Amino acid sequence: MKVNNKSISKLTFLSLVFLGVMAASSVDASAQEREEKPNAKLAKKAKITLEQAREIALKEDSGTVESEELEKEKGKLVYSFDIRNAKGTITEIWVDAKNGKLVHKSEEDATAEAKEKAADMKKKGKN
Repeated sequence: MKVNNKSISKLTFLSLVFLGVMAASSVDASAQEREEKPNAKLAKKAKITLEQAREIALKEDSGTVESEELEKEKGKLVYSFDIRNAKGTITEIWVDAKNGKLVHKSEEDATAEAKEKAADMKKKGKN
């Protein structure tokens, strides 16, 4: 088999493209793992499920759940829900992940909602 410079160049180029794709996908996978690990650690400490907490939150204020997460807030492990209510505003509800009790409920106006979204984006950018 005769190998020429053109074939070697093509093979080298394709190898570099392949390595680039593999490197990019491994970086993305490790970013996902970093994002999932804290929630997995917190989930082990929770005594109620996300579904149970969501039911509790929706009984407190009906609407559409726009975001939900398990997190530490003011030293407590809580499921945090942002629920868009009939008025079009967001009600933030925290349900204690250990006992299912309501910990916090507040209605956010547009300014508070924008401020929280900006803080969340900044927080996610640091991870």
